[in-house]
Amino acid sequence: MSGSGTVSGRLNSVRPEDRTVHDWYRFVLSFPPHLVQDYLDRFGIGPGKTVLDPFAGTGTTLVECKKRAVASLGIESNPMAQFASSVKLDWSVDPAGLSDYTAEVSDAARRKLARDGYSEWGELPLFAAPAGARVPLRTLAAEQDKLLLKDSISPLPLHKTLVVLDAIAACGDHRQRRFGRLALANALVRNIGNLKFGPEVGVGKIKHDAPVVDTWLECMRTMIEDVEMVRDRASVPAQVFRGDSRCVNDILQPCSVDAVVTSPPYPNEKDYTRTTRLESVVLGLVGDAGSLRELKKNLIRSNTRGVYKGDADDMEVSEHNAIQEIARSIEQRRVELGKTSGFERQYARVTKLYFGGMVKHLAGLRRALKRGAKLAYVVGDQASYLRVMIRTGRLLADLAQSLGYRVVDIELFRTRMSTATGDQLREEVVILEWPHARPPAPADRAAAGRVAGLGGAA
Repeated sequence: MSGSGTVSGRLNSVRPEDRTVHDWYRFVLSFPPHLVQDYLDRFGIGPGKTVLDPFAGTGTTLVECKKRAVASLGIESNPMAQFASSVKLDWSVDPAGLSDYTAEVSDAARRKLARDGYSEWGELPLFAAPAGARVPLRTLAAEQDKLLLKDSISPLPLHKTLVVLDAIAACGDHRQRRFGRLALANALVRNIGNLKFGPEVGVGKIKHDAPVVDTWLECMRTMIEDVEMVRDRASVPAQVFRGDSRCVNDILQPCSVDAVVTSPPYPNEKDYTRTTRLESVVLGLVGDAGSLRELKKNLIRSNTRGVYKGDADDMEVSEHNAIQEIARSIEQRRVELGKTSGFERQYARVTKLYFGGMVKHLAGLRRALKRGAKLAYVVGDQASYLRVMIRTGRLLADLAQSLGYRVVDIELFRTRMSTATGDQLREEVVILEWPHARPPAPADRAAAGRVAGLGGAA
């Protein structure tokens, strides 16, 4: 395993020439399009092949495949991310109609704001409500507001956003409204809300007012320009399913996948649902604590806020020596440091649940892979659980090998600083191959899990 490769040392940013479609909406921690391009080239993937991203996120792999006329499939549990990906793959929408829709929505929103006594910026138009006749600012329902980080969005920008959201719903057709909603989600993250993204999501400078309609317009215009550029590939098959990546057999056809390029969650104590919480709530994709809980139950367990009583994925790695030793080290350190909160008591278990979930994913995926299928998994070393190092790439490779995959390489993508220790951590691409003509029988999967990692892979 070389520990280096053609992608070593590249930054995790989107190059200007790659921004088309990707900029419609993107996770701050998404892997870059050029990484997907590299592995499609190295795997020899072109038209006539099918690529899978089982942790599709906001569609980086799927969009890059469609640009290259390669069929693709995605699976994503987060409803905001799945919605964004599906819109980003719709390139047959009429740009002229979308432009007319944009003008209709912006005009309707401005008029409504003026009648209510508010404006985008500056003086109110002549048809505005008289001074002192402003309607009360609109708010979210109490159960929605509870899901947000405090001060995620200020009252006046929120009021304007809800007015624009109503105008989006009242104009155009279903497809145009989907573009309008995604543009609003993008605008919320870019300029309307108060959030900042580091590696963690938090609240930055409080903006008491923001140009909501203008920011939405800018996002829509970018979409319209991009659709004009990619319409010639609109017919390339691309679909993203809402589903649990541990249950891929419920979604994928047997022997249907030529390659996988993906980045699963890392075992890093980050609640990935927080990254999209503001737009998910405003768009009504997550409405209360119950719907948020159901969302989290369909995710690989990577943080203690997503662990539930009935979880049993840890049984998949009950005999994996290296993972069990990491869990013991985390628990021992917790006791030594006197950490007693409910979350801290889960640190050791969530590590086992994470890798157990990845075993379930890799085991189920085998049925969908063609013989010789190539796979690239972008993962990162972690030291989040009380500063105990987790060599994610090595462990994932060991688990995959126990399930019948061939480990081709583990390549360095980049290094990044640990927020817990200040150390430089490796972010790697685990390269696998499925060498078999057919997957093992169901009874063999459990046996593979029982022997995984007996030699250790710390």
